[in-house]
Amino acid sequence: MKTVVIAGASGFIGKHFYRQFAAAGWRVRTVGRSGDAVWGDTAAISAELEGAQLLINLAGKSVSCRYSAANKAEIMRSRLDTTAELGRAVASCLHPPLDWFNASTGTIYRDARDKPQDEYDGEFGAGFSVEVARGWEETLALADVSGTRKIPLRMTIVLGPEGGAMRPINNLARWGLGGRMGDGGQKFSWVHVQDLFRAVTFLHNNREITGPVNIAAPQVISNSELMAAVQGKHKMPFGVPTPAWLLKLGAVLIRTETELVLKSRWVAAKKLQDAGFTWQYPDMESALVDS
Repeated sequence: MKTVVIAGASGFIGKHFYRQFAAAGWRVRTVGRSGDAVWGDTAAISAELEGAQLLINLAGKSVSCRYSAANKAEIMRSRLDTTAELGRAVASCLHPPLDWFNASTGTIYRDARDKPQDEYDGEFGAGFSVEVARGWEETLALADVSGTRKIPLRMTIVLGPEGGAMRPINNLARWGLGGRMGDGGQKFSWVHVQDLFRAVTFLHNNREITGPVNIAAPQVISNSELMAAVQGKHKMPFGVPTPAWLLKLGAVLIRTETELVLKSRWVAAKKLQDAGFTWQYPDMESALVDS
């Protein structure tokens, strides 16, 4: 029986991965604030990793919050410290995992409306979210685990049932507030959670793939197109547009950041495409049916 260790399995993606790996016959172990091993007990984490085929790290505080000094410090700490501890745990294994896939984000790239950003010539952006992503990947790179393949997963917005980024957007549409956000021209790259799982297992089985991997569905749409599709799903004949200034005010009230909806994310999964990966949910129409 193959073993996968999931760090940060309590969130939307982690829960989905747990169910899918278990259904596929894998032995699933977890690392977190609770679980089979807990943060701070590096020896116990190492014991769970011993002989495992795959380590997936999804740990980190949600970025859907105000970027106060305290929240920024915790967002950074919760990613870098856990990644560094996993590196120490893997390094102490006699039989370390074959693969270590560490969460990262497509937000590492610049605000792009002119062309997609792929793994080969994509341009990094600036700002706090980019600093987090770069620090996350640098911490993974510093882990001295020569027997384990390390891949940062540059994930885009993850959609799916029972959670994901679509829940607040669906609610806005139901209330008649599902119009474009800002000027509506910002690009929206995304992936369905099931395709994210399938991409992870595909990467595990294709050992020639190395380095950072973008995970984004082939169809990229604008924010205006996204909101129109969501309106159609809920049979809403209208959606009130939300200008950028009002979004900034609303973000303060609901304690989040406008970057989550106003930054143009145009990410291309070139490595997966070149390796022949196929998508179960290649377009927003199919994804919305199951989100």
